[in-house]
Amino acid sequence: MTASGDVAIVGAGLTGCLLAGYLARRGERVVLYERRPDPRLTGAERGRSINLALSERGIDALRRVGLDGKVLADALPMRGRMVHSADGVLDFQPYSADGRRAINSIGRGALNNVLLDAAQALPEVEVRFEHRLTGLDPATGALTFDTPDGPLRAGAAVVLGADGAGSAVRGELLRHAATAETLDFLDYGYKELTIPAVGGEFALDPGALHIWPRGRSMMIALPNPDRSFTCTLFWPTSGTESFASLSSPAAVERYFTAHYPDVVPLLPHLVTEYRENPVGLLGTVRCAPWHASGRVCLIGDAAHAIVPFYGQGANCAFEDVVVLERCLDDTGGDWSAALPLFDRERRADTEAIAEMALANFVEMRDKVASPLFKLGKRVEHALERALPGRYASRYELVSFSTVPYSAVCRRVHTQHRLLGAAVAGALGLAGAVTALRRRS
Repeated sequence: MTASGDVAIVGAGLTGCLLAGYLARRGERVVLYERRPDPRLTGAERGRSINLALSERGIDALRRVGLDGKVLADALPMRGRMVHSADGVLDFQPYSADGRRAINSIGRGALNNVLLDAAQALPEVEVRFEHRLTGLDPATGALTFDTPDGPLRAGAAVVLGADGAGSAVRGELLRHAATAETLDFLDYGYKELTIPAVGGEFALDPGALHIWPRGRSMMIALPNPDRSFTCTLFWPTSGTESFASLSSPAAVERYFTAHYPDVVPLLPHLVTEYRENPVGLLGTVRCAPWHASGRVCLIGDAAHAIVPFYGQGANCAFEDVVVLERCLDDTGGDWSAALPLFDRERRADTEAIAEMALANFVEMRDKVASPLFKLGKRVEHALERALPGRYASRYELVSFSTVPYSAVCRRVHTQHRLLGAAVAGALGLAGAVTALRRRS
């Protein structure tokens, strides 16, 4: 147990707020620092939300502190992908073999507000907004912030960086040569658009995650409780067909009419949103180690940001919180032992989901509309029904279980190897039978 008030969490986003609740439940006194004003008063940052797809790993983390029901009350279940072809044909692809399991669409801002309310309601948690970290000494836990009232010095026995992919805490660890990082950015970015309700109703099926795969570009849409859809366009950031190539309202309208004709009538503010909403970056952040001096540690996107194409960013970060608590339990609450244990226990899993997320981008953009891909999914679901508990697809294991990500990779590899051997054996047996028949 640390001294009173001695756990500082930098970042009051999704991970930081949930982590504060977990630590308060353990009896820790927590100060939660956030560079932004209170988002419940100012609203979400325009054009930056990318709706979240909350699945079992995230729900499990919320369930442990009794927040799953409150969060899911504002979520919309999506039981599969609705693929929109260029000619307007729709193809629904269920996520699970029984067609009943769902991932849940929820706005980042709405989820953040629920978690912030829950954290701030705890007497052990103090939240300080408009505190931008400008300095950290990993050896002592000394912190410096810029605030509306001027510079502020503070200290903590433990400092946890939950401040996202552009983490200031990670920046301070780099400055002190306490960690090393690699940043791998895609040549793709994203831009948010909005499909409003039509006559007070959803313009598209709200029970699906909608995908418009177009090879070099892709758009997705997730439903919101107000019956709108948040669309995200993924496109190269440079080149002849890219965000940079549409320089006029007419060019925007021509491009969308040519490539997304069925959605153009549903985007009344297309040109305005396209021109005003920013282009977000997409990349993978890796660093090692995550911890320093037995008192500082990175968690969530601050340690291992991933691209959003498996819908696991928030789910993975929430699972980090569960793993960190388990490490504290295993070390009797000794932070100097728990933090390096967390790094060792969690790193292989975060590497695994980072690779799977990159691979899923190619699947969503290029493969979901192909006949071969759809046949493969039907075969997978047939095997899941025929071999319950023994065969499970990668998507099923990632989204609807808490099997560690690295174990998912190993299991899927084994399944594919055994299935390949079985198919080869069956083909060999069929060939032998045919040869025997010919001889007779």
